[in-house]
Amino acid sequence: MAKKIVILGGGVIGLATAWACLKDGHDVTVIDRRKRQRDGCSFGNAGMLVPSHFIPLAAPGMIRLGLKWMWSRESPFAIRPRLSLDLISWLWKFRQASTQRQVDLNAPLLRDLNLAGRKAFLELEQEIPDGFELTQRGLVMLCASHEGLEEEVEVAELANELGVPATVMNPKELTELDPGIRMGVLGGVHFPLDCHLSPNRLMNSLEEYLEQQGVKFCWETTCDHFRAANTGTTAAGTLDRVNAVTTNQGDITGDEFVICGGAWSNLLAGQLGIKLPLQAGKGYSLTLDQPRQLPEVCSILKEARVAVTPMGRTLRFGGTMEIVGHDESISPSRVRGIVRSIPDYFPDFEESDFLGCKPWVGLRPCSPDGLPYLGRNSRHENVLIATGHGMMGISLSMITGKLIADAIEGRASGIEGLARLSPARYA
Repeated sequence: MAKKIVILGGGVIGLATAWACLKDGHDVTVIDRRKRQRDGCSFGNAGMLVPSHFIPLAAPGMIRLGLKWMWSRESPFAIRPRLSLDLISWLWKFRQASTQRQVDLNAPLLRDLNLAGRKAFLELEQEIPDGFELTQRGLVMLCASHEGLEEEVEVAELANELGVPATVMNPKELTELDPGIRMGVLGGVHFPLDCHLSPNRLMNSLEEYLEQQGVKFCWETTCDHFRAANTGTTAAGTLDRVNAVTTNQGDITGDEFVICGGAWSNLLAGQLGIKLPLQAGKGYSLTLDQPRQLPEVCSILKEARVAVTPMGRTLRFGGTMEIVGHDESISPSRVRGIVRSIPDYFPDFEESDFLGCKPWVGLRPCSPDGLPYLGRNSRHENVLIATGHGMMGISLSMITGKLIADAIEGRASGIEGLARLSPARYA
């Protein structure tokens, strides 16, 4: 039976959820606080589909690495100290999740999610041909140090054990793989199942298709509060049902409500009394319209933590993870850190290439354990949550939409371990 689905958030997770719910025959409304011509985290990212990313952000060694990087203004990671109980709680949970046991437990789940996400994008490409420049040439982790290469060799061994193909390559093999760019590295690892795309084109194509199919978009619409009524009690406490969301444009009623507001999702969930540990992780990107050289394979500069993605005739460089709250200001030193690292891997590039290149900034929604929040919450029978994807928002977007649609329909997903993504896991 068709339902009225109200989606709070018009980023890539919101659009993917709208797509999947539309496929099930539902009436879909998308609400977003921004203008239609927006430039949020779904647009300026690296545009990678990454089955190679099966190790969550919360992993052994990250605390030590983070403390080391905190003292450099140009490092790829930073936490701005501030008096915030939410930040302190998040950091404690991050520390608890950064164990080898948690990595071993969650790696197969992240692998399955990313592989399913890749498959979903291949299906989407059949319906929107040439809609987002999907390129299936893999990804290379480029290593400029012996230590970095040794770490990636270990990751490659684990990847192959998990069924994610990975090949260690020397400089000559890397050049044969991608002769379009000169590399000054010691070696790298090629993950052939990874892909890349243009996030701008993806967002525009999806939005245009959804609108043509009857999805209603409410731009510059803020969610002020939810109207809910008690429907009974469960072992977890009282159970409510949301009837409408009150906005600056009036009440919007629905049968199911999906919170996917990116880094602001915890604020929306908080209006319903839902505690959702979430921090905004600021990232930057710079896009060269006329790069000196143009690779055909996307890459990650291992030690610098910089992602490099060809998008048509342009080349995008993205990186950093700044835990700074909802501050969207641009830090020149973080941008400088990205730019200065590039010639270490691509020696034909110079820092002057980026003069006049306007930096983009976006906020990623980061959970403490590096896993997304996905599914129904325990306090409201018709509210679902889809957020916390961190740096894998694009990669996991289409499968997230499918899993939310499955939850609405009561369908089995076929993916094991989804209970670990419960929005109530930190309740």
